[in-house]
Amino acid sequence: METGINCLGCRLSNKVQPINIVYENDYITCILDHAPFNEGHTLILPKQHFVDVEELDNETASSIMSASILLSKALKQLFKPDGITVTQNGGIFNELTHYHMHVVPRYENQSFSGFYNEDAVLDKNIKELSDTTNLLREVIDNLQ
Repeated sequence: METGINCLGCRLSNKVQPINIVYENDYITCILDHAPFNEGHTLILPKQHFVDVEELDNETASSIMSASILLSKALKQLFKPDGITVTQNGGIFNELTHYHMHVVPRYENQSFSGFYNEDAVLDKNIKELSDTTNLLREVIDNLQ
């Protein structure tokens, strides 16, 4: 198992690599996905290395769920989506090999099967990640 500097998820959650942080606490870092399904698509990553959900300690799991609620409220307020998808992929479907949860604003008539279709992302008119980061931070600050 790769941890620390060898794990991309660890490097992202602990700010070793440049990222767009929208929220963090002692247990988790929330960043914008670099290839978002929709604007505001956010990842919640634990700062400690975990791979699958059953490995999470109670404090980290609680922080992840609390952040998913906060992010859902902020995304609804900012982007007015028709719904929010909260999901995580475990086992061989965890392409990051570090636990992470997706919080994604969704709109009517969007196929869930296209969730990871990067061509769909390229066709979207997406603002710069830094602009979205600042917008989300402002809304999150007002919600707390």
